[in-house]
Amino acid sequence: MSEVKNPPSPGESGRWTRFVTARPRLSLLLALVVTALAVFAGGGVADRMGSGGWEDPGAQSTYAAAALEREFPASQPNLLLLVDARAGTAGVDDPAVAAEAERLAAQLAAEQGVAGVGSYWRTGLPALRSQDGRQALIAARVLGDQKAATEVLERIAPRYRGEHGPVSVSLGGPAAVQREVTSTIQEDLLRAELIALPVTLVLLILVFGSAVAALLPLGVGIVAILGTNAVLRGLTEITDVSVFAQNLTTALGLGLAIDYALFIVRRFREELAGGRDPVAAVGATLRTAGRTVLFSALTVAVSLSAMMFFPMYFLRSFAYAGVAVVLLAAAAALTLLPAALVLLGDRVNSLDLRRLWRRGHTADATAEEGRGWGRAAALVMRRAPVFVVATTAGLLLLGLPFLGVKFGTVDDRQLPKTAESHVVQQHIRDGFPGSPGGGLTVLAEGAAGPAELAAYRDRLAVLPGVVRVDGPVSGGAGARYAYFSVTAEGETVGPQAQDLVGEVRQVEAGFRTSVTGQAARLVDAQEAIADALPAALALVVLATLLLVFLLTGSLLIPVQAVLLNALSLTAMFGAVVWVFQEGHLSGLLSFTSTGDIETTLPVLMFCIAFGLSMDYGVFLISRIKEEHDRTGDHEGAVRTGLARTGGLITAAAVILAVVMVAIGTSRVTNTKMLGLGIALAVLMDAMVVRSLLVPAVMKLTGKATWWAPGPLRRLHERFGLSEGESLPPAEVTAEPERVPAGTA
Repeated sequence: MSEVKNPPSPGESGRWTRFVTARPRLSLLLALVVTALAVFAGGGVADRMGSGGWEDPGAQSTYAAAALEREFPASQPNLLLLVDARAGTAGVDDPAVAAEAERLAAQLAAEQGVAGVGSYWRTGLPALRSQDGRQALIAARVLGDQKAATEVLERIAPRYRGEHGPVSVSLGGPAAVQREVTSTIQEDLLRAELIALPVTLVLLILVFGSAVAALLPLGVGIVAILGTNAVLRGLTEITDVSVFAQNLTTALGLGLAIDYALFIVRRFREELAGGRDPVAAVGATLRTAGRTVLFSALTVAVSLSAMMFFPMYFLRSFAYAGVAVVLLAAAAALTLLPAALVLLGDRVNSLDLRRLWRRGHTADATAEEGRGWGRAAALVMRRAPVFVVATTAGLLLLGLPFLGVKFGTVDDRQLPKTAESHVVQQHIRDGFPGSPGGGLTVLAEGAAGPAELAAYRDRLAVLPGVVRVDGPVSGGAGARYAYFSVTAEGETVGPQAQDLVGEVRQVEAGFRTSVTGQAARLVDAQEAIADALPAALALVVLATLLLVFLLTGSLLIPVQAVLLNALSLTAMFGAVVWVFQEGHLSGLLSFTSTGDIETTLPVLMFCIAFGLSMDYGVFLISRIKEEHDRTGDHEGAVRTGLARTGGLITAAAVILAVVMVAIGTSRVTNTKMLGLGIALAVLMDAMVVRSLLVPAVMKLTGKATWWAPGPLRRLHERFGLSEGESLPPAEVTAEPERVPAGTA
């Protein structure tokens, strides 16, 4: 047996082992207390979260929208009452209908927290009346931030929704959409958890056999989820946090905790089978699988933390939730789980339910599974060029639809078709003239006179694609603010509308102007993402290169890891466009395609999927390196590494995919896209990249895989954290509590 490179010292390993195993009952009791406090601290976190956050808070469009809300509430209505003339009336112009609508509008204007009430019956604007004359709108502004607006809406909605004599009323507008999105996500998240937990338990029993061992990863996951909810609850006191982040908390909390616990429990059982006592087995496990878990957690956390570079709180929220849940999952797996394993000892194998349907020894079945993965690795390496070309070409082909991606903004169509606010907005899209919420609004600031404002309006009106310019609307003589409404041709956020944003912003004026509207918000969001993307990608790539180098000491393996991880994401991005943008399978999956993808979602999905891909990459590479350090045989190390981890990586990927699919059952399209897209990425990475592409590429690179120039080798020898071999039991010196022998 060759000498281990850079092994951990017995003293170092002993100190950590003593820390996590010397008082296992006390450790678990403290964990129970902390978890109970987390339940209390994280209570009601969803009620304090927002459903927005897609805009750049420092953008011109965001500034203009805030100023318009403050100075001209009626210009930015976020609540729409769709008034439908009932059968037996002559339509919205019927005197009885008009009288009842006027009464409702007056009542709404008197509500606390509501301003800027207007209606078709007060203004006579054609845009507020349906083309068939059976429906018309009452528009208003619900004041305050999202939490305050939601509280106002919940208070007043029952007084308006439903039948009122000759009319029936439904509620729509951004405030109603946000409220329904938040409540729908909360309901869907509960359903996802009820689906994922039992299915995950069954899969864990199939993987471990033992019901006792299967419960340990679930316990780690629950601790991570509850702890992250407490962290998010604290963050809501100081910053905005998106309600969508709770879905990531559940998915990663269960998925990563199960991944980490799978590797630790499996290695612990291997060490027990090798004749070690529980404490020695835990020490050996922490030196090998424990270090792998630590590196994996760091790589995933770095990938998720890259979203902090973006100004949108939607993305930053996922960084908060993701980093917290990853670190908590790793902490629980490296502290609580070893304590539980010391207490259980050989009883971790108790209640082997596989005996109910499998004859013979489960150990023999596990060994045969490993031999199967070893034979598969040998086959791949014998035909390495074929597998490299075929898998690379296939993945690139699956990613081709992404070349036609179109970016857009979030609207009511992410809700189910039966959601009230979606129904209202769809009626407006189909039956009302113009484009609801479309066009641009230009805010004018400064001491501009009527002549200057009129001249500016005329310059706007002659721009290509402009249909009409209304305004200026001001607060009266000497007012500091005024605004113009620009109606444009084409789609609300189409290429023509986006081009018009730039043209309007370039029109000369003798005063300060700011442009807002859906197209302006989209243009600003794209610019913000483009500005932050290089720094975010640099962090992910450089940190990954550094961490994998510290793990392996190789110059080539970190580069391979980055390139293969990126390649594994192509199928996900291609599927997102093919399914959610182009609308294929929309009937089967029950969503409404808008013809575009929300701008921030590809960034979010990249950071999550890249991190998870590194998770499995680190697990495989670390075991291959361990075998290479032990034997010096490159191809043998690849075969053995895949034989030892292939089944486990696949099982972990399937379990995480089940969790993500459960999240993907959400009725909110963006959450569905996130869950199903990440599930596909995880499966492609585990079953194609790790099983086929990695061994084929490592065969082609041969012994050069482990090469590094002299200075880097010395750097790794000094600072690297290579995994060492399991040390003899006598070198693990922890003194645990006495645990009674026996079986469960």
